Amino acid sequence: MDRGYVDFARLHALYQACAFFVTRAKINMNYHRVYSRPVDKSTGLGSDQSIALDGFYTCRSYPEHLRRVHFCDPDTGKRLVFLTNNFTLPALIIAALYKQRWQVELFFKWIKQHLRIRHFFGTSENAVKTQIWTAVCVYVLAAIIKKELALDVSLYTFLQILSVHSFEKIQLFRAFQDADDDNDEGSPYNQLNLFDT
Repeated sequence: MDRGYVDFARLHALYQACAFFVTRAKINMNYHRVYSRPVDKSTGLGSDQSIALDGFYTCRSYPEHLRRVHFCDPDTGKRLVFLTNNFTLPALIIAALYKQRWQVELFFKWIKQHLRIRHFFGTSENAVKTQIWTAVCVYVLAAIIKKELALDVSLYTFLQILSVHSFEKIQLFRAFQDADDDNDEGSPYNQLNLFDT
């Protein structure tokens, strides 16, 4: 999770549930080093430490030791500090796990932009999964149909036209021909033209 959502009480609840997490450390975090593991600096790792929190509220919220991994991304040169409760995975895997988090973020961004899920009709895990999978299936079917018909419109436009013609009994290909014909026609005869003299 991102460092903006760091809540040590919630992280401790994850620890107690035998789950592990990887998050970014805040810059102003109070802690002291308990132990340092050797790292290969050529891989981008700066340090791999066991730490204990020193802040009055934070050490109450999370009384266990944490693992602090300092990493410099070779692609961007950005220095990142990760916190985790997993002491068994190699430090590079911890950094890679956080990097994969962005793939999940991009997937959710894609869902919001393309699947047009305005709200969920149910709040249970099954209801949410069912609605997302249904939307993904519709999206994939629309992409297949667009390719089969060899339509020269974007998938977004294709889905927009489908939503307008969803209850009409016409052939799908005609819906796109009509859209092109409507754009090619001149103004209706009863419409005034501003620039006609």
